[in-house]
Amino acid sequence: MRTNKKTLAAGIGSAGLLGLGLYLAVPAAANPTPSPSASESPSSKPSGAPWRMHQRNGDAHPRWHGMGDFRGVHGEATVRREDGFHLSTWQRGAVTARSGATLTVRSEDGVSWTWTTDAKTVIRKEGDKSALSALANGDQVLVFGERSGNTRIAKLVRAPKKP
Repeated sequence: MRTNKKTLAAGIGSAGLLGLGLYLAVPAAANPTPSPSASESPSSKPSGAPWRMHQRNGDAHPRWHGMGDFRGVHGEATVRREDGFHLSTWQRGAVTARSGATLTVRSEDGVSWTWTTDAKTVIRKEGDKSALSALANGDQVLVFGERSGNTRIAKLVRAPKKP
């Protein structure tokens, strides 16, 4: 059991580092004055969206409420552990399906991944421990886990508090 906690911590840590790297690298490489399209502008999002606009260096940026300033929507990172290399993966988006032990999440950019859950998967909804059955279509979630071949195994599913 101790190894599983270390594995989860390493996966979450590596995904966090990947997100931090993207957070630092993407704005530096992007056009300094982007002009959002009408369909992608924050003002066109539903009022119940779990993010808010925040000012940074004079520009408004969306911020995921309850998850810090994490802007990425999905990603993977290869990490080395005592037992070899593992592919840590994460995704942020809306639940589109739930069937048995699987959860399908669609990110804002249209990527849809199916995650397999098991008894070791930690599910938190609105800050409290929860069950997979508590997640409904449309719930915004952040999923951390690992990928082996084409199978994504969820280690943590987090649905933040609704604003």
